[in-house]
Amino acid sequence: MVQSKDTRMVSGQNQPEDDVALDRALRPQNLDDLIGQDRIRDNLRILIQASRTRSEALDHILLYGPPGLGKTTTAIVVAHEMGANVRITSGPAIERAGDLAAILTNLRKGDILFIDEIHRLNRAVEEVLYPAMEDYALDIVIGKGPSARSVRLKLPPITIIGATTRLALMTAPLRARFGAQFRVDFYPQEAIEQIIARAARLLSTPVEPAALIDIARRARGTPRVALRLLKRVRDYAQVKGNGHITPALASEALVLMDVDPLGLDELDRRVLSSIIQKFNGGPVGLETIAASISEESDTIMDVVEPYLLQLGFLDRTPRGRTATQRAYEHLHIPYTPTIQPGLL
Repeated sequence: MVQSKDTRMVSGQNQPEDDVALDRALRPQNLDDLIGQDRIRDNLRILIQASRTRSEALDHILLYGPPGLGKTTTAIVVAHEMGANVRITSGPAIERAGDLAAILTNLRKGDILFIDEIHRLNRAVEEVLYPAMEDYALDIVIGKGPSARSVRLKLPPITIIGATTRLALMTAPLRARFGAQFRVDFYPQEAIEQIIARAARLLSTPVEPAALIDIARRARGTPRVALRLLKRVRDYAQVKGNGHITPALASEALVLMDVDPLGLDELDRRVLSSIIQKFNGGPVGLETIAASISEESDTIMDVVEPYLLQLGFLDRTPRGRTATQRAYEHLHIPYTPTIQPGLL
């Protein structure tokens, strides 16, 4: 299944216009700077210390959760803490088994291979990955037909770190080969504020506390969104002011970007408005919603619904999606509960 590409300002996905070099400069380099995922950080600290004490390769790690929450950053931090080199690739980039074999044979002892979107590996590539993860070995088939034979090459002890936004699409055998599996959750407000404050310091951008809180509130609990908003607000403050981010300048910039106080943008509001105004609050099917606003159903399911569900603005029922009272209140629409058939 092809992942929906979300190019909105509040998207957690990487976007072409993002400043990659700047994003790398803002990334934390060690566990102490990894803000907001305390449970994962504490578990990784134990894994890393134990591995270094035994002088062994780190156990394979699987990180899963919505985009933009720091899975790639976490892998880079782990590599830095281990003093290891990290090679970064993605499931779609590894098209053939030979591609993966070429990557694996160029790794050295203790190196880390980070595979983003690992659920998109094809089955032939997975078959090559299994022995590499279990036995540090690479099985190569030489020849074709009856004369074909398999040769096993030894690999140095390495660590595979996989990341996925769609855990359910990973095969059970592949999931089972990861000794440590962590879900990366949306960040609390306080953590997002700390991330923005740290980034502002690195960017040498003064930001007042009230402005910082306003940006964090609209970041949808996602560091990538928070940093993108901060950079756009910084641009606005430099053009419209003296570079100092005040609450007024931050508010003006965020309004210009069409991001409301809860982080909803125009697409989020169109989905909610369609359910409420066209279908009396639901329940209504996903395909019907998509047709009513001329959007792809995958886009709604993958990039819109998760945050609306997190806010409690949307419910999924066996009969379809329904808007909650909180959604009505946010859009300033009088709430009229739908009476379910059979309850009359």
